Amino acid sequence: MSDAPRAPLPNEAFGTLPKLKLAAFLAGCAEADFATVSETCQIAAPTLSKTAVALEDVGYVRVRKGHVGRRPRTWLSLTATGRRAFECHLAALSALTEQGRAHREDDEAGE
Repeated sequence: MSDAPRAPLPNEAFGTLPKLKLAAFLAGCAEADFATVSETCQIAAPTLSKTAVALEDVGYVRVRKGHVGRRPRTWLSLTATGRRAFECHLAALSALTEQGRAHREDDEAGE
């Protein structure tokens, strides 16, 4: 076993592809309407709804409801906590990738 420090682990809250896509999209904007997120991320509306609620329950996503004219609308955004959690998640994934590269280099040096 290596004495190298352990990388932080990825956040399980982003452990499914719909959650990862939603967080990644919202990380790039202040807020987006539900239909835009669904279309852009190619997440079916029922799946997006469940995903948004799951991330809202852990405090990572804010769901805001309102109207545009007479039509009801839903907007989604990452909370400050959600942005920090997603940034840490990405950093943990990068750290794991770097550990894999170091392991590969160690293996190649030992050949």
